Amino acid sequence: MDIGFIGLGNMGFPIASRILAAGHPVVVFDTQPDVVDRAVTLGARAATSPKDVADRTDAVMASLPSLQASADVAIGPNGVIDGRRARRFIDLSTIGSQVAQHNHACLSERGFATLDAPVSGGVNGARNGTLAVMVSGPRSDFDAMLPVLQTIGRPIFVSEKPGAAQTMKLVNNLMAATTLAATAEVMVMGVKAGLDADVMIDVLNAGSGGTHASRDKFPRAVLPRTFDYGFAAGLMVKDVRLYLQEAESLGIPTALSQAVATLWENLLEQQGPESDFTTIIRPLEDAAGVTVAGRAATVQNPR
Repeated sequence: MDIGFIGLGNMGFPIASRILAAGHPVVVFDTQPDVVDRAVTLGARAATSPKDVADRTDAVMASLPSLQASADVAIGPNGVIDGRRARRFIDLSTIGSQVAQHNHACLSERGFATLDAPVSGGVNGARNGTLAVMVSGPRSDFDAMLPVLQTIGRPIFVSEKPGAAQTMKLVNNLMAATTLAATAEVMVMGVKAGLDADVMIDVLNAGSGGTHASRDKFPRAVLPRTFDYGFAAGLMVKDVRLYLQEAESLGIPTALSQAVATLWENLLEQQGPESDFTTIIRPLEDAAGVTVAGRAATVQNPR
């Protein structure tokens, strides 16, 4: 099966690289020529547009940073929808259920099957092929794409309902946003009270307070003060906003998620959208007048 891949960013490039390494022929497109050139050196073939990708492949996958980019690639002018060959579109982006359903409706009118397939696991998960891949859409098309999806992680079929995997991804990312923010707040509190940051993480991870943030994100990117986990704050804010929109449309309480959203909006304003999402701790440190650093941290200017 010839695979098209659109969007070679922090997540898309390693995902496409794994599909190539598994032996699938891949045609790629990105608006940045340099990343296309890098993919070509790995064996990919370059395309000139999303339509060109869909003209030359059986199924098109996309990993894109925004709702607008996803819509433009899928159903915009010179988009996948105008392709002559491909009849499957698999969107790995996080775009919310409404946009996913709209893309699905437009593509289905032109004979495309669509799979929502947002992923979780970060850049390291993309590199290592350990992503959680949440998929919704026709079960037969999920089964057909399973060998490809298994090269990038663990595909989990959510529902045949269009957009259902997007809802699942928003639930997942609201949990991730909450646990990271909460871990940052309690770590700042403990250090302010005189506790050792490394010891705090050890205790959290040995007890009931352990989370993915304390087990992975803090040891890898916060305590060493590298802030290089690989997920932008602006993308997390986008996902939190999408969660709130969907939750409010369903009429469910959002008191906790609103409080979490405030912290992330503050981070966006203070650190900028390109900052790593692990910098969520910095505004809290600034307010408390402390730095949460591990003993092995070697950064000269930790704050």
